[in-house]
Amino acid sequence: MSDEVERALAPVRAYLLRGAEAEAGRILAEARAQADSLVQQARSGAAEMTGRARAQGEADAGPAAAAERSRGRDQARSVVLGAQREAYQDLRAHALAAVGGLRTEPGYQVLLSHLVTMATRAAGPGAAITVQPEGGAVARSGDIVVDCTLPRLASRAVDELGDRVRQLWTP
Repeated sequence: MSDEVERALAPVRAYLLRGAEAEAGRILAEARAQADSLVQQARSGAAEMTGRARAQGEADAGPAAAAERSRGRDQARSVVLGAQREAYQDLRAHALAAVGGLRTEPGYQVLLSHLVTMATRAAGPGAAITVQPEGGAVARSGDIVVDCTLPRLASRAVDELGDRVRQLWTP
């Protein structure tokens, strides 16, 4: 990207990042609470299953108990992974919902103007611009399609969090 495009995008990125960080903080707290609850339930369930497995193993022999403990650990891990996946999906959904609200904000027309300019420059001369109902714009020029819609930008912002998203479930 050119420096001019980078400068034009800087306020958009900063605005989206601030909103995403605020929303991520709220989601993080909620996700941590949910994850803690699910992990505690999983641990309780795993402990209960392990206790049952130990008693059964003492009655039936070691190999059967080992298999039951393994299943309990697998089930607990599955619950934890499910909670992590749900937290990530919640983050993405909240980010998309947050950017959806930008269309009603007073500065939206300025943001839209920046997005149209950015899309036009990226698509090239003669690009056809379509303002999208979900917010933002799409530019088309020949085979080139530049998607500067709010949902696409929010999704990219969440994707760019990369490994930092693990903070949702790391105590």
